[in-house]
Amino acid sequence: MQQFESYMARCLQLARLGEYYVAPNPMVGAVLVLEAKGDETEGKKREIILGEGWHMQYGGPHAEPNCLRNAEERHPEGIDYKHCTLYVSLEPCSHYGKTPPCAELIIQKGIGRVVIGCLDPNPQVAGRGVRPMREADIEVVVGVLEAECRALNKRFICLQEKKRPHVILKWAQTADGYIDMVREGGSPLVISTPLTKQLVHQQRAENMAIMVGTRTVLMDNPRLLTTHWSGRNPIRITLDRHGVLPQDSKIFSPEAPTIVYRENTDWQFIMTDLAARNIHSVLVEGGSTLLQHILDSGIYDEVHIEIGKQLLPIDSITGHKAGVKAPVYHRHTQPIVVDDHQIFIEQKL
Repeated sequence: MQQFESYMARCLQLARLGEYYVAPNPMVGAVLVLEAKGDETEGKKREIILGEGWHMQYGGPHAEPNCLRNAEERHPEGIDYKHCTLYVSLEPCSHYGKTPPCAELIIQKGIGRVVIGCLDPNPQVAGRGVRPMREADIEVVVGVLEAECRALNKRFICLQEKKRPHVILKWAQTADGYIDMVREGGSPLVISTPLTKQLVHQQRAENMAIMVGTRTVLMDNPRLLTTHWSGRNPIRITLDRHGVLPQDSKIFSPEAPTIVYRENTDWQFIMTDLAARNIHSVLVEGGSTLLQHILDSGIYDEVHIEIGKQLLPIDSITGHKAGVKAPVYHRHTQPIVVDDHQIFIEQKL
């Protein structure tokens, strides 16, 4: 298996090129390698990369046909597919969707060997891509850099295996544990630096949806767009059980769709409904009540916390701190430091 890892690592690099463009599909990369005939160095046969490809756009061709097309364009004299190995980070599909089955294309080309990073948990695939290739006498190897291949598509895999979106809880807090001042209007407490704010917008581009609670919409009137990073704007989600959100709130601006839950705001119901909409990931940015509710439910996957250096100022009239406390959460990893702020990125235990 080790001899295949360098090419699979290249597949992972290629797959990431589609990161902001293929959701809800998985990111996939592919490499076609020819074993050169009669050419050995120190007992090892020379190998040549003939073509590379990745899934570039949702609804567009998958990594495998893009790779084979690239190889044929680079080698118009023809390709000896029988002596080629196709490396692909995710099991080739076997069903007709927006594109024809990739497994069928591989069989038609007569590729000698296929090396797969991990199986596709999608019930429409889930081993059905491997089976017809083996029946066509293609050597199939599965499980090369499997953990890395699954981690790349953690959002897609969560939707397929847990039947709900991958949930990331994110907030910024002061050094003394507050996320905002107690206020009835005005601007929110600024904790993030320009650089850490940019990282937040990167997260927005990486996830299909972003969610905030009713009070955050009323108090901050956010647009929740990806303005400090390249990529698509996320679908916006909020709650409005009492019908208090003004229709001219910026969360309803035309740059991205918005989902509002009114009658049923149960977290499990929301998860099931978003899965039915094929939304594979949600970044929850606040406020504190919503974040704590989700933490208490246990239905989440990651927690991202930014801890700034400043302390909440003392109110000049009362002599006390009037702030909104951050959610109760016990950190279990070491932080990275960005702009002198501590950033915790933690997987749910």
